Amino acid sequence: MTKSKKADFRANEFVVYPAHGVGQIISIEKQEVAGFELELFVISFEKDKMTLRVPTNKATEIGMRGLSSPDVVSQAMKTLKGKAKVKRAMWSRRAQEYEQKINSGDLIAIAEVVRDLHRSDDQREQSYSERQLYEAALERLTREVGAVGGGDEMAAAKQIDDVLVSRAA
Repeated sequence: MTKSKKADFRANEFVVYPAHGVGQIISIEKQEVAGFELELFVISFEKDKMTLRVPTNKATEIGMRGLSSPDVVSQAMKTLKGKAKVKRAMWSRRAQEYEQKINSGDLIAIAEVVRDLHRSDDQREQSYSERQLYEAALERLTREVGAVGGGDEMAAAKQIDDVLVSRAA
C-alpha cells in the first residue's frame, strides 16, 4: 500500500471539498477504524448542516484544496463575462458534463457552468434540471468567492449577479 502525501491543512481553515464545496476544518482528530488508527480532518459544511471526516493522508488525493487565490477568483469572474458556450449535444450528456464540472471543485469550471446556464429575463425559461444545476453551480461559486473575500456571501452574490447582468446588457 502506498502512503499518500499528507495534506497541510489546519484547524479553522476553510477548504474546498470537490463534491460539497466550501467547508471549514473544525478539528483534526484520531479515530480507530477497522483496527487502524486514522488521523481525520473534521470538516463542517455549515450551510448544509453536514460534518465530513476525511483521512488526512487522502485529502489531496481526493482533490481537497485550500480556497482559491484572488487571482483565480478574478479569472472566474472573467469567465462569467464571456459568451455562453453551449454544445449541441443532447441535454443528458451536457447535464452530465455540467455535473462533473461542479463536482470537480475547480472554480473556473464552476464559473463556466454558471455562465453557460445563466438566463436573462428575456430568454426562454430553464427546465427544472437546468435550474437545479445552475443553482448548485451558483451556490458553490458564491460560497467560495465569499470565503476568499472574507466570508461575505451576500457581497459575493451581488458581485456575481452584477457580472451576469452586465454581460446580458
